[in-house]
Formats: sequence, structure tokens, C-alpha cells
Amino acid sequence: MAEGRLIVCPTPIGNLEDVTLRVLSALRSADIVACEDTRRTRQLLDRYGVRAELVSYHEHNERERASELVARMQRGAVVALVSDAGMPLISDPGYLLVRACVAAGLPVEVLPGPSAATTALVASGFSSAEWHFAGFLPRKSGDLQRLLEQHRETVVAFESPKRLAATLATIAESDPERPVAVCRELTKLHEEVVRGTAAELAERYRDQVPKGEIALVIGPASGTSKTTVDERSVRAVKRLVAAGAKPRTAASVVAELTGASANDLYRAATSANGA
Repeated sequence: MAEGRLIVCPTPIGNLEDVTLRVLSALRSADIVACEDTRRTRQLLDRYGVRAELVSYHEHNERERASELVARMQRGAVVALVSDAGMPLISDPGYLLVRACVAAGLPVEVLPGPSAATTALVASGFSSAEWHFAGFLPRKSGDLQRLLEQHRETVVAFESPKRLAATLATIAESDPERPVAVCRELTKLHEEVVRGTAAELAERYRDQVPKGEIALVIGPASGTSKTTVDERSVRAVKRLVAAGAKPRTAASVVAELTGASANDLYRAATSANGA
């Protein structure tokens, strides 16, 4: 019996011509193609004359379907996993299936291919030496501000067009000079990348709801965050550390209580100790 395995196949984020030859070969050779939306995946397969058995695999049936697919792979089936666009598992279903395959000792092969996150990062023109992928941004303003305080490097995230204005306003409130790029409809006919400061883009999109899918790239912080660190907060961090807490944990706890930057608190507390 042939050895069953899982092949993770990234698919185009917009332009169907971005599919790789290896992905097409894997889809043609697979016994089963597990996909979020069978109708959407069928469009890609029909474009390239691929005939395959499609089964739905999405957030609502992921756990049950993962067990079924692992059982079939254990009987020798080759399963290709795709999402609607881009790399599976990156803010898309697939984690439970990969984990189940690893637990069962089944081979997992991951093919390279399109990703909206890395495409937006490069298109933004911001530093990619150090960056953080946040998936979908928090809905609450306070949670978003804490995320940006903790990650002062470049941040890449996905955002809903309807929430874009509110998100930009929150970023501008924390650091109006922080650079931002709104990357819309990447690789598609109406692709658009708009760059500017958080304040500029908050004003631009204040009364405008853009159409299409958006990847938001938030550049490195300017270092002029509105939040300041007072000596009382630094002393609180040092007292927690003296009581046995790790410096990063102590800074995060105090930051959550005071609204200060966790990174600034950590730096102030550790530098004061000569660390």
C-alpha cells in the first residue's frame, strides 16, 4: 500500500496565474483535496484542468473532518490541503489537521507559494528585518493599543474594510507618526497600496469604506508614543521582579493596569538594575 501523507498547498491570493507548478502537480496526484469552499477551489482546478475529489474542510467542521482525513491517510490516501487563498493555517483552517497528522506519524509536506502577509510586507516598503504577524487585529481599541505597544517593530495584519477607519484612528491616537500601508486587493485587477502616517490615513479613510480584501502593514514605531512611563510604574515592575516574577511578565502586568508601554517599562526597569 502506498504511504498516505498530507500535502499543504498554498493557492493564489487573487491572480490565478500565481499558482505554482508543484502545487498543480500535487493537486493532480492527490486522492482528496480538502478545501474551505469547494466552489472556490473548483474554479482554480477547472482553470488548469485538474480533476479531483473535493471535501469541505473549514472552521465549523475542522475537528471532525481532521479525524476522517487522518483515517484515510492511514489507509494510504494522499490528501492535499488548500484554503480559499494563500497558505493554509495562516489565519485559515488547517492547524488541527497538521497536528493530527504529526501525532499519527504521518508525513506532512509543505509547498511554498503565495501569501498575502509577505506580499503586503514587501509592498509596504517598511523594514522587514524584524516583523510580527498579528493575524486579524483585535476589535477592542485597548487590546489593539496594547498589541502595538508590545510590538514596536513592523506589524502585518488582516483587517475588514468596515473596521479599517476605526483601526487607523486607534493607531493614530497612540502614535500619529507611525507609518502605515493599506494594501488592498493584492495581485488582483484593482490592487492598491496607500502609504502614509497613521494620522494621514486615519483622515483619508475616516468617511470611506474601501472595497475588497485588506492587508494592513504598520511600520516600526516612531518612538514618540503618547504613553509615558512614570517612576511609580517602574518601581512596581521592580517590586514584582524582586518577588520572583520574570521582568517581561512583570512589565506586561503593570502595563495592563496602567496603560503604559510594556516594552518601555521593561527597558526602564532592567536598565535601572544595570541589566
